[in-house]
Amino acid sequence: MNSLQAWLPFLKWPRLSAQLFRQEWLAGFSVALLMVPQSVAYAALAGMPLVTGLYAALLPAVVGVMWGGSTRLSIGPSALTCVLISASLAGMAQPASSHWVHLAVWLALIAGALQLLMGIMRYGWLLNLISSPVMMGFTQAAGLLVMASQLPAITGWQAGGSVQVSDLAFGLISLASLFAAKKWLPKWPSIMLVVAASAVISYAIGFAEQGGTVIGALPTSLPELSLPPLITWTELGMLAGPAVLIALVSFLEAASSAKTENQKDGTLWQENQDLIGQGLAKITSALCGSFATSTSFSRSAISLASGAKTGWAVIGTTSFVLLAVFASPALFHVPRAVLAAIVILAVSSLIQPKAFVKLWHISRIEAITAGLTFAITLLSTPRIYWGVLAGVLMGLSHFLHTRLHPRIIEVGLHEDGSLRDRHLWQLPAITSDVLALRMDAELDFAAASSFEKYITEKLRDLPHIQHVCLFAQPINRIDATGVETMQQLRKQLTQAHIQLHISGIKLPVEKALRLAGELDGKDGVKLYRTDIEAVNALRALQALPDDISGMAI
Repeated sequence: MNSLQAWLPFLKWPRLSAQLFRQEWLAGFSVALLMVPQSVAYAALAGMPLVTGLYAALLPAVVGVMWGGSTRLSIGPSALTCVLISASLAGMAQPASSHWVHLAVWLALIAGALQLLMGIMRYGWLLNLISSPVMMGFTQAAGLLVMASQLPAITGWQAGGSVQVSDLAFGLISLASLFAAKKWLPKWPSIMLVVAASAVISYAIGFAEQGGTVIGALPTSLPELSLPPLITWTELGMLAGPAVLIALVSFLEAASSAKTENQKDGTLWQENQDLIGQGLAKITSALCGSFATSTSFSRSAISLASGAKTGWAVIGTTSFVLLAVFASPALFHVPRAVLAAIVILAVSSLIQPKAFVKLWHISRIEAITAGLTFAITLLSTPRIYWGVLAGVLMGLSHFLHTRLHPRIIEVGLHEDGSLRDRHLWQLPAITSDVLALRMDAELDFAAASSFEKYITEKLRDLPHIQHVCLFAQPINRIDATGVETMQQLRKQLTQAHIQLHISGIKLPVEKALRLAGELDGKDGVKLYRTDIEAVNALRALQALPDDISGMAI
């Protein structure tokens, strides 16, 4: 049974009782009030036919939650993923055309297959390639671009430079109402209320008959599962890079919601299982003729706040969305400007200028990385995925630089009994003829050269040194290059008649050095289990009587 549940995780769901049905369908209805108008608006953002937004919220959402690890996530269209879809396909086809739809379907297939493969092979750790500063810079730039892209729709801007006053009125009033409701009536289904009110007003004044831009007629039929038409190898190659980015970025969206859910329940996040669920959802969406799905943080938050307990709440949401498909004629008179207002409201939360200031105070290097990611994303429009790729490369470069230049300090005894950077704290040496040092990194191929260079330069500048003590507690791993470096160091010190002391060496490091014959006792390497023991022994070499038995390390 356990092995079957591993392949079919929805078998772990509780049986649907009358009480559970009422609870989960009520939570599902709350999410559906937001999901229906959002799905249509996000489809427009992705350049897709509006009905495909509803299709992406049906079967893909069910498949995603049934095979996912986090059962209360709201899977379907999301603003950031739709921005990436639109940016990825720009210049390849005309938005909303049949070729654009085919390309979007293939983009969903490739991204979904990548996520599915990553989940099966347990590669969820690849999520760490995109750091928080990179994601912050990218999302804020993408948010600005999304808002800018909605200005023509919300103002009724025409090619000749004129503005449609009626479109502008619908757009600005809807936007003001949505922001006001978000601030003062956060628990109200404000988006659905604004959509309904705008549809009634639009119908009453004959907005469509006067030339106003409305949603228009939507198909009331369900999608038929089918494979997309073949595309050229050139087009497939152009979609490969964006698909990888969509797979990573959309999963970061899912991760933010999944972590919140699991923290609330006190459970561990099953990132690989969620990768499988997200991948299958994208593939299912492609087979339905729709675009790549993701997880909406806002809808998932509503689901949790509404008391959803299991995946049955998502099933409840899709049942209401299904009703909306057959009731789509009711959306005919909704002005497109209202959809633009919904999109602007959704992405407005991404714009947080103070986050850059806060990051600057925490880490200037990471703040610069976030700023460059932000700038490159804006400058590379419409290929905004270059911003993330550039940010990832900058983040990895900083990581490699940090690994290649580890923190190595000369330590001294602080008055509180701890060992600290003696130059930073202006502390005296433990004894005059001892070089006491500590490296806060792994002793591997990346750090070995800096480690060797530091000691060599110190011994050159301090010819009176008779003892070198390595406080090795922070070193938790050593590789073959590190062992070879220790061998060279021991030979160098032996030739200079300098005694080597090592304190607090960890078992994996000690084991590797012993297997290499470096700690067999023949060459007089002195080991100490604690730093207290090492300092006492070093001070005893000069017969200093100071009692530091109360020293705290």
